[in-house]
Order: sequence, then C-alpha cells, then structure tokens
Amino acid sequence: MELRQLRYFVTVVDEGGFTRAAARLHLAQPGLSAQIRQLERELGQQLLDRSHRAVTPTETGRAILPYARAALAAADAVRQTADAYTGLLRGRVSLGTVSGATGHAFDIASFLADFHDAHPALEITLTEDTSERMQAALLAGDLDIALLGPTDEVPPPGLSLVTVVDAPLGVLAAPGDPIHAAAGPAGVPLTELRDRALICLPRGTGVRAALERACAQAGFRPRVTFEAAVPDVLARLASRGLGVAVLPAGGDGPAVDGRVRPLPIVRPGVRARIALAWRGAGPASPAARALLDRLREALREALPAPAPDTPGQPAGS
Repeated sequence: MELRQLRYFVTVVDEGGFTRAAARLHLAQPGLSAQIRQLERELGQQLLDRSHRAVTPTETGRAILPYARAALAAADAVRQTADAYTGLLRGRVSLGTVSGATGHAFDIASFLADFHDAHPALEITLTEDTSERMQAALLAGDLDIALLGPTDEVPPPGLSLVTVVDAPLGVLAAPGDPIHAAAGPAGVPLTELRDRALICLPRGTGVRAALERACAQAGFRPRVTFEAAVPDVLARLASRGLGVAVLPAGGDGPAVDGRVRPLPIVRPGVRARIALAWRGAGPASPAARALLDRLREALREALPAPAPDTPGQPAGS
C-alpha cells in the first residue's frame, strides 16, 4: 500500500467519480482506475461502489476513509515540518476576493506574483465571489484567506476579520439627475433613495447588505432595478440614466464621464468596508499563515489606515 494510492482513493470519493478525480490529480483515468483496483486487491476488499452514476464508497470504504485522510494529513505534516526548517514553503493556498476589493490602491496580481517568485514551490489559487459565499467557504475550509465586505454587523462565529478599507457609501448619477438637486453640502440624505430606481452590487455583497440594513432602519425597502458585480459597470449604467448607483464614495471610486463622483449618503451615514478574513483558529498550513502575514503587511503599507469602528454603525462593502 502506498500513500499515493490512499490519495487517489480519497480524491475519487471527494469528487464522486473517476473522471473528475483524474482531472484533479492530472492523471489518465485508466491509470487511476488501475491504482484503485490494485489497492482493493491488496486489502482484499472492494472500496468503491461503481454501479451507479456517482462513485460512492462501500461500507468498507467508508470505514477506511477517515484513516486514509489521517494518514495523508500526517504525511503532509511531516513534509511541512521539514520544510519549515529549510525555509521552504510548498503546498496550496486559496485566496478569495470580491470584485474591486481595494480599487487601484493595491495591486493584488503583483502581490501574488511577487509572493510566488519568493516561494516557487507553492501553488496559489485566486477566486472571485460574493462576500456571503466566501464567508461560508472560509468556515468550511474551502478558502484559506479572503478579502471581503462583511455582510453582518457582527462577524460570524469562527471568523477573524481585520478592516483594511473603510469608506462612506454614496450615490452616483448622471449629470442632470434630480438626485443632485436633493444633495446638500454634506451629501444625499438616505431618504432621497426611497422609490428611486437603484443600481447596486448583488445580494450577498457587503455594500448591498449595508444598503438594505440602512434602508430598513429608515422605514423603506430599496428598489434595486439593476445589479452588476463590478463598480465601474454600476457607474456606466448610472451614466446612461438607468438609475442611481450605490457604491463606495471614496476618492478612488469610479466617475461618470470623468466628472461626477459618488456623493456620500448622509442622515444617516453608511460605511462601506473591506476586511481581510480567515478562520478564527488561523490558517491551517504554514504556507497559508505566511501568505496571510505578508498580505496584512502589504495592505498596511498600501492603504490608508481605516477609520475606527463607530458603535451601532452598519458595516459592509
């Protein structure tokens, strides 16, 4: 019995079939099937039920599965411990981010390229998703680290969050839109959004959650008629008169025709936040911990210090 055979067995179970497992392992499917059959012959038991469309473990396979996982985890721990003494990072780190998380102030692509140059044996994956789904992925262990907009005023149990961007939420509309006449010196009152056609990020994002919480507290429900995942698209839709875009009103935000930038929402003000998030106990692997430490340092260097949290003030981005 070899560790690679146990890894193949676990991967087939996790993927629910040989085709997806072979693709994940970068193997030819016939070779993978042959290795599993050899493992079954050595153990004298059938481990996988191949009679259905989805491959599932047999009763024996289910009994063996936790021990196979433990053996693989122990082998990985041996490798990681040895690598720690040589200063080598290897393995896989998964990072998630919301679209336009830090605007143009922080170049995530250059950061990851530099980190990979320093640790070439490390595989880094980057995915883009909603904040809500990334919070769930962090808790499930499918993501190691995420840059997200908190969707709740209180972080979910089991997550650690550090705010890296904090900006007022604002509205943006085409020149000549009535919203400009309603704006005062400080910005646009939240109640001016009642019954207006709004353009916003989708549900599951921090900005959308912050908008909906603030409107609910003001006694109305926002009428979102257009959704887009990228702030620049929201701005372009607003520039064509399709509604009032709701997005962060920081100085690095998008402009309409290069002239109009978001006006802050006031009475009450609403904050848009981006936070660096990870599981409360910390990333599991040394590689993920190293990436988190370097990312926190790089964000502190690149971004202005966020304003301190105000009690009772909605968060989100």
